[in-house]
Amino acid sequence: MKVFISFDMEGVAGIVDWSQCIPPGQPYEEGRRLLLGEVNAAIDGALAAGATEIVCNDSHGAMNNLDPELLHGQATYVSGRHKPLYMMQGLEAGADVVFMVGYHGSISGESSILSHTYNPSVVSHVALNGVRVGESGINALVALACGVPIGLITGDRHTAGEADPFLADAERVVVKESFTRFGAVNQHPEVARAKIAEAARRAVERAVQPGGSLRRPAIPLPATLEVHMLTADMAEVASWVRGAERTGVRTVTIGGDDPMAMFRSFVAVTYITRQSEGRLGLNVRSGSRPRHRSPGPGPSARSRRPGRAGGSSRRRPVRRPSPARAPAT
Repeated sequence: MKVFISFDMEGVAGIVDWSQCIPPGQPYEEGRRLLLGEVNAAIDGALAAGATEIVCNDSHGAMNNLDPELLHGQATYVSGRHKPLYMMQGLEAGADVVFMVGYHGSISGESSILSHTYNPSVVSHVALNGVRVGESGINALVALACGVPIGLITGDRHTAGEADPFLADAERVVVKESFTRFGAVNQHPEVARAKIAEAARRAVERAVQPGGSLRRPAIPLPATLEVHMLTADMAEVASWVRGAERTGVRTVTIGGDDPMAMFRSFVAVTYITRQSEGRLGLNVRSGSRPRHRSPGPGPSARSRRPGRAGGSSRRRPVRRPSPARAPAT
């Protein structure tokens, strides 16, 4: 029995602010601990129901948020950026069930804690077969392609509701009630983890039942994924991706009867449109603003060089991106 876990961060109980999701800092360390607790709860529930193999794909930010040594069940940890299947990297046809842990609501839906759809600096709305979807619905295309049911979704109530049109069979665990995009009533982490473990156990038990009650995502094919951008420039850049057709001033459409090809095109759109966000003053590699070059070889310039007499050997600190900017999932 193989369980694949795709986990995000914003939907975890206790997390309500970007500072808890973006390193460095004490709030981020707190967020990491809360995330680890819910992922391990899902693992524990799966193991209790007889799971023999766990694959965990870190799907948040730079996708290396956990210490793999602390994962229960000797789980395989899929981490790092530039994943061809992004939030679903590591899912294969041989898996028995998919869990989505710590997921959040879509950018265009009801107020949901830290809501976004992949990249909040680019994507303003996504519809699958005419129905608004968040990341759970988009990622379900990969599960459909692999023929694997989605058995568990955790997050706030809006996240659970957005999964209904395509993932009605999945167990739901609501760990917090959002009242704005930056405020929620959170269950105590221990309570949330207990509920997640129990729901994970039920999902695995349902997955192993002959002719069980867990079915593949209910996404009729051929399907259409309509992606709305913040600007016309972003839509133009997105249309350069194979399989993406510009169908409006700020819209591209991805369609077909191959859900994996559709998902790959969507991922390519999310990657390429980052170049059209307009943050020209940021250093691409570090996320910091480039240093000003010295005006010339005058005394002030020489004095700033490390190791020169009269000059400071201390290097200027690198400025980090503001925690207020939401990360791409």
